[in-house]
Amino acid sequence: MEKSNRIFSLDLLRVVACLLVVWQHTSEFYYIPSSFRVEANDNTFWVGIMTSIARTSVPLFVMITGYFLLPVSGAVSAFFRKRFTRILYPFIAWCVIYAAYYVFYRGDSLQQMWTNILHIPVNFGTQVGHLWYIYMLIGLYLLLPILSPWLQKASKRELQGYLCLWGVTALLPYLHLIFPEIWGECFWNPSPMLYYFTGFAGYLVAGYYLKTYGPLRPSVATLLLLGGYAVTAIVFCSRIHEAEWINELELSWGFCTLNVAAAATGIFSLFQSLSCKGGEHQPVGRLIGHMSQLSYGIYLAHIIVLNAYHDLFARISSAPVAIPLIAFCTLATTYVAVWLLSLLPGRKYWLG
Repeated sequence: MEKSNRIFSLDLLRVVACLLVVWQHTSEFYYIPSSFRVEANDNTFWVGIMTSIARTSVPLFVMITGYFLLPVSGAVSAFFRKRFTRILYPFIAWCVIYAAYYVFYRGDSLQQMWTNILHIPVNFGTQVGHLWYIYMLIGLYLLLPILSPWLQKASKRELQGYLCLWGVTALLPYLHLIFPEIWGECFWNPSPMLYYFTGFAGYLVAGYYLKTYGPLRPSVATLLLLGGYAVTAIVFCSRIHEAEWINELELSWGFCTLNVAAAATGIFSLFQSLSCKGGEHQPVGRLIGHMSQLSYGIYLAHIIVLNAYHDLFARISSAPVAIPLIAFCTLATTYVAVWLLSLLPGRKYWLG
């Protein structure tokens, strides 16, 4: 996206999504033990209240991608060359950086470091959880040229029909509590009815839909945001004393659950509706725009800074105090660090 085509309200939304990502990862120190068994305590409850909204972070990033990149115009080869060059070089660079970092931070051996680097084509390169997003993003980029011809011809009602089917699939995590196998699922068929409507592609289409037909009414968007957040938080908190494992506790936290999709759609529409004409020319506006431009680098690098702040504030055991403190410090420090890196030659190789 060229600077002349920037939309300040979505730059602001991208920065908020960055903060929510950091907030989510900060929270993990306070409710995920090394055993991955649920610990029912006050911190776990406060994480449910404070961090449920952060589950909209990745959906918001994907909706922004759909907003700006759909439909794909021009040659597909040129699109792939531009997009993959931007994300793959930094991704590989940071996989290598993290592999080396963990030699010093957690005592990995040199052999483990090289194994992690050679493992990059398989998964993560090293076990840094947030890098899963890049693999998903690559898959979405591959899908964009396939979606584009249909989107250019689809009517509003057809897009709504697709999004409704996608919304039905977003109920599957809850339906599976009652029916472990549904609509043709079985051990010899992992792709049942509506399988091809599942996943993050729905957020791409939602972003395109909101660009084409405009944001939802503020009252509707607010209702979606509050309702989606309420379901996400209430279900999480209600399972603290019932779930044994973290993945069971996080039932309502799935990125592609209907409640998270509702909250993300509400947030996106509210930001899209903001009247920010001229805001990008104000000092704060220029800062927001600059942070947005560096958001990919911030996403890749922030775990190193986050670990440092968590160690620094280790004596603060209260999640309601520690999470905001560490999250805001991490975002600000990572932004400054990435900005300094961006001044060096060859920035595309580690920042995109």
